[in-house]
Amino acid sequence: MKIKIFFCLAVFALCTIVCRADETTESSPSGQQLQGFNLNGYSNAGEKTWDVNGTKADISDTNIKITNVDANFYGSQQANLTADHGVINKTNGNVNLKDNVVITSKDRDTKMTTDSLDWNRNKDLVTTQDPVKIVDPQGVVTGIGMSAHPNLKKAQINKHVKAKMHTQPQGEPDDQVITVTSDGPMQMNQATMYAVFNIHVIAVEASTGRELHCDKMEIWFNQATKKIKKAICTGHVVAIQGPDISHADKMIYDGESQVLTMIGRPKILFVTGGDKGKGMFQSLNK
Repeated sequence: MKIKIFFCLAVFALCTIVCRADETTESSPSGQQLQGFNLNGYSNAGEKTWDVNGTKADISDTNIKITNVDANFYGSQQANLTADHGVINKTNGNVNLKDNVVITSKDRDTKMTTDSLDWNRNKDLVTTQDPVKIVDPQGVVTGIGMSAHPNLKKAQINKHVKAKMHTQPQGEPDDQVITVTSDGPMQMNQATMYAVFNIHVIAVEASTGRELHCDKMEIWFNQATKKIKKAICTGHVVAIQGPDISHADKMIYDGESQVLTMIGRPKILFVTGGDKGKGMFQSLNK
């Protein structure tokens, strides 16, 4: 049995919605209940842009409640979204997802997990105020609150950010794990391989415990090798290496030479001896 439902065309940008009941259709106190649910969205040109599937749907005058949500984004998005429960607002088309929410970017090898998520279809934006975790080839990022495009190419973590990043591709001999924390927000763009951390930023090298403190840290990754290409720290920059502390206005790290340069009224300039670090902590130059 197929039922074509045409919601408000102005809100849905002339997008035809097709609802399919694969097994049985029953009446419920709140409206109609469908088993085997499918919802498809199309662009003005007739191209399929997204679909939402579920094992069951309860349809009322205002909402569609879906069980076991499995959604896909097509075209430039190329992402999959799953959740235990979802509610579609029939008036504006927005979707609220809850319990075991997972977004997987099909072309970026990136996965995000959270407890709840709001999907604004017209703005092409997903948001949450809950804890989030994003895993990609560069490492793992956690925090509270997020806004992103469904394919996770561009995302912002709002606060309490913690990122564990690799200075080299995982498994290489010189790979070092750098843990960066910040109050947030933190923005990342996987298309340009760029990330920026804001407010009370602290980077710690796992193998030595050496630290970098600053107000803002920008990091660029090499598109091909995934290595850290460059990092720039600005605002109250402090480098802590054992008992020694260096202060400067700005720090630049070059990923190719692995040289750390302190710029702007440095109080202490030094290079450690045999116990020097690697990665972002290997050497200091004026």
